[in-house]
Amino acid sequence: MSTNGSNTADPIRPFPPGFLWGTATASYQIEGATTLDGRGPSIWDTFCRQPGAVFNADNGDVACDHYHRYLEDLDLLVELGVGAYRFSVAWPRVQPEGSGPANQKGLDFYRRLVAGLRERDIEPMLTLYHWDLPQPLEDRGGWCERDTSERFADYVEIVARAMGSDVERWITLNEPWCSSWLGYGAGVHAPGVKDIGRAAAATHHLLLAHGKAVPILRSVAPEAKVGITLNLTVHQPGSDHPMDVAAALRADGNLNRLFLEPVFHAKYPKDMLEHYRSVKPGFSVVAEGDLELISAPLDFLGVNYYNPVTVVDEQRAAEARVASYVVSTHNPFPDLHLRSLETPGRDKTAMDWEIQAAGLTELLLKIRDEYTTAPIYITENGAAFDDYVDPNGQVLDHNRIAYLQEHISAVHDAIDAGVNVQGYFVWSLLDNFEWAYGYSRRFGIVWVDFPTGERLAKESFRWYAETITSNSVEYATSVGSS
Repeated sequence: MSTNGSNTADPIRPFPPGFLWGTATASYQIEGATTLDGRGPSIWDTFCRQPGAVFNADNGDVACDHYHRYLEDLDLLVELGVGAYRFSVAWPRVQPEGSGPANQKGLDFYRRLVAGLRERDIEPMLTLYHWDLPQPLEDRGGWCERDTSERFADYVEIVARAMGSDVERWITLNEPWCSSWLGYGAGVHAPGVKDIGRAAAATHHLLLAHGKAVPILRSVAPEAKVGITLNLTVHQPGSDHPMDVAAALRADGNLNRLFLEPVFHAKYPKDMLEHYRSVKPGFSVVAEGDLELISAPLDFLGVNYYNPVTVVDEQRAAEARVASYVVSTHNPFPDLHLRSLETPGRDKTAMDWEIQAAGLTELLLKIRDEYTTAPIYITENGAAFDDYVDPNGQVLDHNRIAYLQEHISAVHDAIDAGVNVQGYFVWSLLDNFEWAYGYSRRFGIVWVDFPTGERLAKESFRWYAETITSNSVEYATSVGSS
């Protein structure tokens, strides 16, 4: 498929008027102040204390100290020139126990943040859940229990009543696949559980929480636009062998269809229900009426894309029949019976993720053709590289600029093909706490010196500011296009 778009004669590719440019962060990754002003513990506070769970035993206690330095960060957003800023509210800062009355000091912080954005003509895009579940709820079973969905609904109403008149776009959940499958299946994210049956149950209860949040937001904030953010990708078989094609379908089912189909088609994929039929509690937790709630119409879909995935059937990998690829030994989900493959010669990020911008175009076309024509926002896209401050006091991250240029150009390809993409958000504004990788991975377009908290705009910051000002991108061939 060619992803060259329709404007390649002109190297400068303008975006539609009103295209929303932004950047994104998440509460636990940047705020710090984990014990101040009544905030309670989250599952990530607990997980970071588990020996070996996080690189270098890092934690989010201070992180970027955004809780104290948010005005400085708002000024960075002004300098960047974004039209919107996507951030998340920390549930344990609002409800320390995960239930009960609101912690006013916690709510006041987000009120100040939203007011500061509005004063600077920057639209707040608020994510209600970006993985920091209050620990008391996890102590009662967390997302494996239906009651957590009920508690989430109560929390959503508190936040909506506090800020519904000031926030236009609301995201219920960020990447529920990571919360369920990395948190409860692979155990590499908080709360660190390794149980496929519980991961499947958590999948449903997270989606149910989303379904319960939508009508609350529409009732409390009638002008609000409501969506969900899913991390999605394209799964490519390592060959045209039927076993590899089937392996790619299983991978797609676990990451993509297990979330897209209930949200947009009010059903779980039949092959996935069959695949997880024997695990407990699994999808036995689904009750009558749940899927109707989950599939309530949305105003937009948030898409997070970072890299494509090439897979081969586990048996074929063991028999070394895929000679043109390097087979990964890592398989966090043995039930899927597959292995990921590395493509020789393809560039990677510091996360060891292959770079293929054409995959983003392919994904967006698939979403448009199979799931929804609603507006799409690329709510996260970016890359970690081994950045450093040079002797001249600069961070010349040209590899990140190339990555962003290729992917923004790939978004343009999708728009040219008729996909209703209305905005793009770079991940991330700041170098931050990168979950199980601690502070060893830098995604920011702003360098953060973690011992001091000092901020330094990288070269990619300057490049992105120019992109926003021009509302255009210079044409870049999408890596992997044909």
